[in-house]
Amino acid sequence: MKVTVCIGSSCHIKGSRQVVEQLQNLIGEAGVGDTVELSGTFCMGKCQRGVCVTVDDDFYSVDPDTVKDFFDKNVLDKVKEK
Repeated sequence: MKVTVCIGSSCHIKGSRQVVEQLQNLIGEAGVGDTVELSGTFCMGKCQRGVCVTVDDDFYSVDPDTVKDFFDKNVLDKVKEK
């Protein structure tokens, strides 16, 4: 599974650095580092909706306050299904 976080200027202002740090911690705590690849990219073209995150090809809008819920529902649950 590939999780990509936009680190472009608009998403950076909205907290992408904190989102990346929290995701790194959550992936480590859950022990799914072998299954989940976390990466960054520049502009995804949906700046008004940022922080933009994709899980494989599915788009999500995340902020530092919603990272844990996002991770549990859209990453961890899907990893457990496989």
